[in-house]
Amino acid sequence: MRNVFFFFICTLTACSTKPGTPRPPAAGKANPAAVYCLQVGGQRVPVQSPQGVRTECKLSGGEVMDEWELWRRDHPQSRS
Repeated sequence: MRNVFFFFICTLTACSTKPGTPRPPAAGKANPAAVYCLQVGGQRVPVQSPQGVRTECKLSGGEVMDEWELWRRDHPQSRS
């Protein structure tokens, strides 16, 4: 009888779940345009637009441009 009670308690314990602490979302690869903006000495500036939030890069010379435009300008791909 004691073994049955022990088995019953173990079964209930195994089936119970405790709410754990929520984990932050897993980080993927860094945004290459954002990384490049910082590498060239720029500062990332979030800008609200009707389509949502986008990020511009304010360069040390005062030039401000979309960080992806900066990336594409400085990383042209050869097109065949």
